[in-house]
Amino acid sequence: MELNLVDWLRLLHPILAVTVVFPLLGIVVSRAVLTRSRRLGSSDDRKKIPTNVGPEHVQTGHWFAIAVIGLYLLGCARPMVAFWLKQQAWSQTPLQLLLVLLTYGITLGALWGIFKAANQRVWRLTFAGLTAIGLLVLGWQEGIFRRDNEWFISHFYFGLVATLLMVFSLAILPDIYRDRSQTWRKIHLIANTVAVLLFIAQGITGTRDLLEIPLSWQESTVYACDYDKASPTYKTCPPVTKSPN
Repeated sequence: MELNLVDWLRLLHPILAVTVVFPLLGIVVSRAVLTRSRRLGSSDDRKKIPTNVGPEHVQTGHWFAIAVIGLYLLGCARPMVAFWLKQQAWSQTPLQLLLVLLTYGITLGALWGIFKAANQRVWRLTFAGLTAIGLLVLGWQEGIFRRDNEWFISHFYFGLVATLLMVFSLAILPDIYRDRSQTWRKIHLIANTVAVLLFIAQGITGTRDLLEIPLSWQESTVYACDYDKASPTYKTCPPVTKSPN
């Protein structure tokens, strides 16, 4: 199979997921289990666990959340740019293009603001809200495949909820350590347990979606197939007239 630049750009999102995000997920979950075991275990158990697992969990969690948010933004950007190029958006809808680029900038700036306002709850939550709104706005741009009619098995929707949970985790993290609140700890535990389940679902749905995406030179044939279940020619495709080899 011959892959061109367009195909490699499509693969960039899953490549980064496999090589960066999922390894970080394993480290974060491992450190979380050790941190909880050290905090709740017996004195003998605590002696067996290094004291630095807590700070490592927090630091790795920061990098993991940033990686997840960045991967979501990349996953939205690639199909959006492809759609813009196809529709010549710079000449047809320049204002919309400018607003989308501005939204990207605001989202990244708000994400940075969450860290800068770590000791100011109101500003931290404000920046987290702006980040979440930016992620939602970008996710509903034209060109992004969301599988709206099957949202309950959608790679996009699972990824969106997981990404929003990462933003939420960043926003509440200072409250967990500053206030020593058991309530915030439980909320953090529940939210991130759900997130882990969503990431597992992402591995499944992402692999499935890769099988559904044709190579760029195959698109004209694959997208001409009949996918109407009520049609007598359901799952019938036109004959291939030319081979790339």
